[in-house]
Formats: sequence, structure tokens, C-alpha cells
Amino acid sequence: MTDHETEPVGAQAPPVSESGGHPLRWRILALLGLAQLMLILDVTVVALALPHIGEDLGLSREALTWTVSAYTLAFGGLMLLGGRITDLFGAKPVVLAGLMVFVLASLSAGLGDSALTLLGGRIGQGVGAALLSPAALSLVVTLFEGAERNRALGVWSALGGGGAAVGVLLGGLLTAGPGWPWVFYVNVPIGMMVAVALTVLLPAATPAGPRPRLDVLGAVLVTASSATLIYALVGAGDRGWIDLFTAALVGVAALGYVGFVVWQRRTASPLMDIGLLARRPVATGAFLIVMATALMIAVFFLGTFYFQNHRGYSAARTGLLFLPVAIATMAGADLTGRALAVIDASRLAVLGLVVAAVGLAIPAIWLDPVPVVLGVAVAGAGTGALFVVASATALGQVAPHEAGIASGIVSTFHEFGASLGAAVTSSVAAASLLGTTTAGFTRGFVTAALTAVVAAALATRRGTDAV
Repeated sequence: MTDHETEPVGAQAPPVSESGGHPLRWRILALLGLAQLMLILDVTVVALALPHIGEDLGLSREALTWTVSAYTLAFGGLMLLGGRITDLFGAKPVVLAGLMVFVLASLSAGLGDSALTLLGGRIGQGVGAALLSPAALSLVVTLFEGAERNRALGVWSALGGGGAAVGVLLGGLLTAGPGWPWVFYVNVPIGMMVAVALTVLLPAATPAGPRPRLDVLGAVLVTASSATLIYALVGAGDRGWIDLFTAALVGVAALGYVGFVVWQRRTASPLMDIGLLARRPVATGAFLIVMATALMIAVFFLGTFYFQNHRGYSAARTGLLFLPVAIATMAGADLTGRALAVIDASRLAVLGLVVAAVGLAIPAIWLDPVPVVLGVAVAGAGTGALFVVASATALGQVAPHEAGIASGIVSTFHEFGASLGAAVTSSVAAASLLGTTTAGFTRGFVTAALTAVVAAALATRRGTDAV
């Protein structure tokens, strides 16, 4: 994408039907949506499998945390680069390439018999997802027109709202059934089927518009800086939060981010439009999506280890206990989407954070199965609301030609939020994740609740509707 042409491209105008748009657009959307759902599910589908993976492979707490963070970090860090590659080569080949990388990496992760092979597979999944997701979204934009495009984008957004919560339920059922490798194996037949169908149905395409240069250095800087920060946060659970080495790693990450910003301002074809990110609505939307994803991951991380390791529940039973969370998350997103027409976005953001804080405070005060389920369901409703407000805030006031890069920014921060949530929660609750004490769970829920309170205070002060 160029500085002035940031809307996703990558396909020539396809043949149109009498109603406008590609004649097979809804069938293609179903396939692309299924592929995107796999990517979203893989953020949380491993959550219920983590205790079993750790036991079978003898993994440490740090390795288990990286099982989540390695995927989301590669996904988020390379997503904007994936958008640039789509501009360069066209959406169809990038979708198919990303899908095949994701499928092969899923197979590798399922076959993994050590931390190294498992994490290598998860990184590969992230790379495939970073190629597939922006290319698929660009196809949705080009295949649909007018009001139908809004409907299609609504379907696309709904996948993110409920897919993550459903992933925990699916992960529990697969882990209790054929075993934890199947949380990865299940992607193989589905991915292959989708790839074959898309090969036939997608129109042949060539890139449209000018071909941008790939900002590989920018992608390396932002991904390496984020990986360093996540490494520091994960290790803080053992080394301590005020440890000199932890502080040094955080400093290195900060320098890397500064270098990324400087490079983005100097390079002719930047990975990210820093000027767009500096706008208050986009920055606030990015902040809210980080909060929503981090809190969501904290809920799943704490809940799955509490129920399975401390209470001794099976993965299937634990997964079913998260069903109310999935329902509450989707309900919160749906109600908020309707309320945006009559209630100010800033108030809905604060309300979502307050609801999340209240929900997280329940198990922080009373750590028992019923309060935990009730609390995380309430928190799920709050985070579901935040996902909708974040997207509406970040994208509601950008020009049409800026919508593509703004969407990429929001998606990138979504994945970084998952990485941060897993890292911080793992460190705060370290004593309980692989031990017998419950003190770590309580600290984890308290930390998450306080984070939501602080975020609500910031949202109240700044507002989300200012330009």
C-alpha cells in the first residue's frame, strides 16, 4: 500500500452479477470466513489444551505461555507486511499461500514432541495467518459492493467477536476426545478443503495500482521489539518485576519501538502510517482492542488452569463451563453494536471496561467454581462490548481510502494484546499455574480487574469520540 492508497487491493474487478458484485460472492465469503475463523480460534483453542500439553511434553510455564504468544506475536507483527505482499502479488495467490503455510504449520505443531517443535509450528501458523487474513479481507472488500459490502464486513467482524470464546469450548472438546494434538490437526482437513474450493472459485487476479516496496526492516523491528517485551514479561514471574535483567529487556524493547517509529517516518514505503496511528480515535481504538484482547486472554488462561490443574476437571467439562462466556461475549458485542446508534462510544467503552472489572473482581474476591464461571461470563460481556467499540472508534472517522490500513492497525494491536495478556497473566499467576496454591489465581484476577479499572479511568478522561 502506498501512503495515499491504503485501501486493500489485490484483485482486478471481478465479473459482476445483476445485483452487483461477484456472482459467487456469498459462497466465497463463507469459505473465506471459515478460513478466518480458524485463525481466530487458534488464538484460544490451545488454552484448554495447555495443561495436557505441558504434562505430555514436560513443558515449563514459560514454554506454555509462548505456546499462545508465539502465534499471536507472529500473526500481529507480520500482518501489515502481509497486507503489503497482497498489494504486490494479488490477493488470490497470497490467500492460498497463507492457507497452505497455516495448514502445514498446524500439522507440524500437532506432531511436535518438544517445546522447540511445538513453538516452531505455532510461529509458522502465525506467519500463515499474517498472509491469509489481510488478503482475505481485501477480497471481501473487492467482491462486494454497496450495502452488501457492509453486510459482508459485519459477518467478518462477528467472527472475531465470538470466535475466540468458541475456541475455548472447541479446545476442551478436542482435548478430552481425540487428544490435544487435534486442536492443531483439525485445521488440516478443513484448510485443505477450503484451499481447493477457493482455487476453483476465486477469480484470477493481478495486483491493481502501484506496487509498493516491502518494508521488511519495519516488520523485523516491531516484531523483535514485541518479542523482547513479551520475553521480559514472561520471565518476570520468576526473576521478579524489578529485576535488573527484566528492566534491561524492557529498555531494549522500548528502543526498538523508537527505532521503528523513526524508520517509519523516514522510509518511502512505511509498514504503518504513524500519522494515522497518532490520531486520537485510531489510537484510542488500538488501546481499547489491546485491553479487550488482553483481558479476554487473562480470563481464559486463569480459568483453564484453575479448573483443570486445581479442581481436577476434565478438559471437556472445563470447555463446557466456558460456554456461558462465549454466549456472554457475543451478547455483549451484539447489544453494543445496536447501542452505538444512540449512545456515545466513549460511554460504551467505559461501561464495557467497568463490566469487565466487576466480572473479574468476583473470582478475585471469591475463588470457587460458581463465582469463577459467573465472573468470567460477566467479564466476557464487557470485553465483547469493547471489541465493537474499539473497531467503531478506530474506523468510524477515517477516510474511505484509509480504512484498509486502519483496519490493519486494529488487527495488529488485537494480536499484540493477546501476547501481552498471556505474558502478564502467566507471570502474575506463576505460583498457581503449575503448583498447588491458589494465591496466583487470586493475584491474576485482581491484576486483571485493576487493569480494567485503570483503563476505564483513562477512557473516561480521554473520551473515544474526539478527533
